[in-house]
Amino acid sequence: MKTKKIIFILIAFLYASISANVSAQTVENSDSLAIATTSQDSTSEMQQIDEPTSGLTFIAHSFTNFIKSTGFANINWQTILMIFIACVLLYLAIVKQFEPLLLLPIAFGMLLTNLPGAGLFNTDLFAGGHVHWESFVDKGGLLDYLYLGVKLGIYPCLIFVGVGAMTDFGPMLANPKSLLLGAAAQLGIFATYLAAIGLGFTPQESASIGIIGGADGPTAIFLTSKLAPELLGPIAVAAYSYMALVPVIQPPIMRLLTTKKERAIRMKQLRIVSKKEKIIFPIFATAFISLLLPPAAPLIGSLMLGNLMKESGVVERLSKTVQNELMNIVTIFLGITVGATATASSFLSLQTMEIMVIGVLAFSFGTASGLLLAKFMNLFIKEKINPLIGSAGVSAVPMAARVSQVVGQETDPGNFLLMHAMGPNVAGVIGSAVSAGLMLTMLS
Repeated sequence: MKTKKIIFILIAFLYASISANVSAQTVENSDSLAIATTSQDSTSEMQQIDEPTSGLTFIAHSFTNFIKSTGFANINWQTILMIFIACVLLYLAIVKQFEPLLLLPIAFGMLLTNLPGAGLFNTDLFAGGHVHWESFVDKGGLLDYLYLGVKLGIYPCLIFVGVGAMTDFGPMLANPKSLLLGAAAQLGIFATYLAAIGLGFTPQESASIGIIGGADGPTAIFLTSKLAPELLGPIAVAAYSYMALVPVIQPPIMRLLTTKKERAIRMKQLRIVSKKEKIIFPIFATAFISLLLPPAAPLIGSLMLGNLMKESGVVERLSKTVQNELMNIVTIFLGITVGATATASSFLSLQTMEIMVIGVLAFSFGTASGLLLAKFMNLFIKEKINPLIGSAGVSAVPMAARVSQVVGQETDPGNFLLMHAMGPNVAGVIGSAVSAGLMLTMLS
């Protein structure tokens, strides 16, 4: 009861203070000393009366303005729902450890951008797919400036430098057929592209949705920022969520499309790839792919630069830097700014649900394409390929290769497929970058 009385008194006090009016009076000079004295006395009395009222009104107005300026006063159900979704993603990243290195900053960026009144990210600065530089000085928030790294294609390329420095193309070079398996897994991208067009998406939006099937987060972000930046939030969340769900999505498809006999196929040990081959490959691949598809040059060039740093052995300090410090810093910036694009207006729509559904279909189709090509190749070659390694072509390095190993050992515990699966896996990284370049060539 005491609490209710206190609340009632406070409300009454605020109401009385806000409704009070302050009147200013002017004193006119008179030639008569008596009138002037009377006027001065009256003014003194009025000041004694009005000063407390004026002070209370000022405090009341200040308190009211403070209340109106808080995020609590501007919150709505869309904001609450987006904050809830951000918390769910944080739970998946922290507790379930679903791709935590990127899902955690993405989720936190989503939380920051949906805080009312914070002004950290302003979508109007990037309206129409263009950067409105003239408004940055007045309106630009912290995340707006960091987002320029995504918009200008800087962060994905820097991520690829780090990925290249951590990638060993040896298994792919030892078994060139794995290039075909990595390419086959990219069919999910183009099948999804056609399906999205059939559902009413524009060609640019369809290409951005289709790239989810490559299971390559940086490539998805790079392509979407160029073709359909308004879909960046949903596509990034879908891409990284499905990458995290590789051990859940792929095994049922792998078991469905292969027989027990096929899953038990043992492959010969891979030959040792020379250092010279590993040095020549990134140089050759950069030149050839960039000449064939110039829009793919930023991603392929960055990937191969990182790999050349690693394989050359002459810049070990730089190689370690891009694998660790640079990779970690860029991952933070990339995750937070991509999450910042997931505002309520862009995320809470039927379109987002369609993207999530189409994305998982794209990923599943890519997995199936790699498996089926391996089965088809076995009809014509003597040294059989275990079809399970074809599923690793979706590019989720190295998780997809590990899944191939796990599913293979369910049938034959002595079967070691990891190194064989790494061939299509790293080929898938190249394949997704080439697919992005092809989409950019056709649709830019």
